[in-house]
Amino acid sequence: MLKPLVEARGLTKKFDDFTAVDEIDFNIQQGEAFGFLGPNGAGKTSTMRMISTVSPITAGHMTVFGLDPTTQGRGIRQRIGVVPQEDNLDLELTVSENLYIYGRYHDMSKAEIKPRIDELLDFAQLTDRRDSQVEPLSGGMKRRLTIARALINEPELVILDEPTTGLDPQARHLLWDRLYRLKQDGATLIITTHYMDEAEQLCDRLVVMDEGKIVAEGSPRQLIEEYAPREVVELRFLDGSKDEAVLKLDGLAARSEILADRVLLYTDSADDTQKGLHSRGINPEQVLVRRSTLEDVFLRLTGRRLID
Repeated sequence: MLKPLVEARGLTKKFDDFTAVDEIDFNIQQGEAFGFLGPNGAGKTSTMRMISTVSPITAGHMTVFGLDPTTQGRGIRQRIGVVPQEDNLDLELTVSENLYIYGRYHDMSKAEIKPRIDELLDFAQLTDRRDSQVEPLSGGMKRRLTIARALINEPELVILDEPTTGLDPQARHLLWDRLYRLKQDGATLIITTHYMDEAEQLCDRLVVMDEGKIVAEGSPRQLIEEYAPREVVELRFLDGSKDEAVLKLDGLAARSEILADRVLLYTDSADDTQKGLHSRGINPEQVLVRRSTLEDVFLRLTGRRLID
């Protein structure tokens, strides 16, 4: 196996007495899309900032491209692109000027930058907005421009921190398509997200983080198969009837989760579970059957939902 593009052992980040990242181990291979899944505060962004060399490591060991972020940060930064959680575009400048300035930041010549801008505007579907000011652009357009800007130096590794937060579904799916194309072109992606559907769509492999620790690792499908039965039956009840129904659920499914707004029954046969509900006189207001997801995995591992 090729040497990992990013390798971490015992990686730790502390802020005074608070431990944001707690002795985690992971490898990221060249050409894969690797995800960090977890709720806000899980340690994802702190990990990304250490990989991108903008935040010093408190303890442990990490290499990026075989280089030490502590002493060779500049060499690493020249080969990566970073998409921060919040867009930090120059709003007074045009779309193309934002790309041009970043190209100059990476010491690219004017002759190199011009064709690269053309390529990136096409990639981001912003060619017709080349001379537009940034401020009036939609949220999805600004996000695509932020990603295009991170690609100006043709990075080998692209780090995306919550790339679609705040976008509507149509804008999210368009951005997913751009990221999939980027991976097909050979880039390695590191993606942090708390959207389980995003992780399933984009990531070849991922780790689930909670309270600074890695609690599970694998492909999305592997994690679902390991930690969740095949199907989930979601039950919603009229006000006041849920507590009585919960008392009758014992043994009806492999596992159950009692949430504030609904009850989740994890089962390998939704049909059998629904027959059991009927036979026990349990009559929910609404029944939804779906396949298990990464959110169910996270609920199993941490006792809370991804969006909490």
